[in-house]
Amino acid sequence: MAHNVSLLFCIFVFLASGAKMNANAKNFTLVNQCKETIWPAIITDGSGNFHGEDFKLEPGQTAIYNASDGWSGRIWGRTGCNFDTKTGDGTCQTGSCGTSINCTSAGSLPVSIAEFTLGDTDFYDVSLVDGFNLPIVIKPGGGKGNCSTAGCDGDLRQNCSSDLAVKDNGKVVGCRSACDAFNMDEYCCRGTYGDPVSCLPTNYSKSFKQVCPAASSYAYDNRVSIITCSASDYLVAFCALRNTTICSYQNQKFVCSNTSEGFRAFSQSWRILMLACPLVSILQILL
Repeated sequence: MAHNVSLLFCIFVFLASGAKMNANAKNFTLVNQCKETIWPAIITDGSGNFHGEDFKLEPGQTAIYNASDGWSGRIWGRTGCNFDTKTGDGTCQTGSCGTSINCTSAGSLPVSIAEFTLGDTDFYDVSLVDGFNLPIVIKPGGGKGNCSTAGCDGDLRQNCSSDLAVKDNGKVVGCRSACDAFNMDEYCCRGTYGDPVSCLPTNYSKSFKQVCPAASSYAYDNRVSIITCSASDYLVAFCALRNTTICSYQNQKFVCSNTSEGFRAFSQSWRILMLACPLVSILQILL
C-alpha cells in the first residue's frame, strides 16, 4: 500500500508541476518552409544547454519547443547536414554546432539567428550579425505591445556579394558578415569603432538590411531591430518571408496549413520530472 501511495503522490506532483510549468511556459512553433531538410538547433544563453537531437524538419514539417518562463536563447537552422543514422555523428554545410546531430557548441558562421529573452515583457529579433544562411521570420501569437513580425523579405543568398559568399559545389549556401570576412574594427564595432556613434552601417550591412529590413544587420543595429512584446507563443519560420501568411493563431496555438507536425521538445524541467517519478518509485520498492 505504501508503494502505491508513493507512486500516486509522485504522479500527482508530476501533473501539478507540469500544469504550473505549462501555465508559465511559452511554446515555439518551428516551421520549415524551405525546399530542403533543415536541422534546427537551440541554445539556452549562459547555461551551456544545447538542444539538437531529433530536431530534423523535412520540408513542410513543424515542431514544438516548450520554453520555460524567463528563458533566453537562440534558435537557428542547420543546412546540408549528413549524420550517421547509428552514431549521430556528422557535419553540416552551415550552422554546425559540433560534430553530431545533438549540438555541443554554438553555431558556426555564417548563420541567421532568432534571439529571444522571455519575461513579463519579451524581447526578440532576427540577427544577421553572424552572417546569413537562411531567411527566418519570427511572429508572436496572442501578444500585447509592439508585437510586429521580425525577419526577412527575401533570400540574401541570391544576391550575396562575391567577397562574402560561402559556396558548396558552386552553390551559394551562406553569406558571411563583413566582420567575419575581413576582421576589421570598422566592421566588427570594436576599438575606436566600439560605440554606436562611431560604428555606423557599411555598404555590406546596408545590403543585408535591404533584404532583411526587420533584422539586425551589424552589432549596433539591434537598437532599432529588437522588438518588445508580451506574447503567449511564438512562430519561428525558416525560408518564410514577412509579408506571406504562414500560420494563423487560433485558440491559443499556431495552426499551419499544408504542414505536418513533427515532434514536441520539452524543456529541461519537464525532463527532470519525467526521470524523477520512476526513480522515486524504484527507491520506495527497494527501501
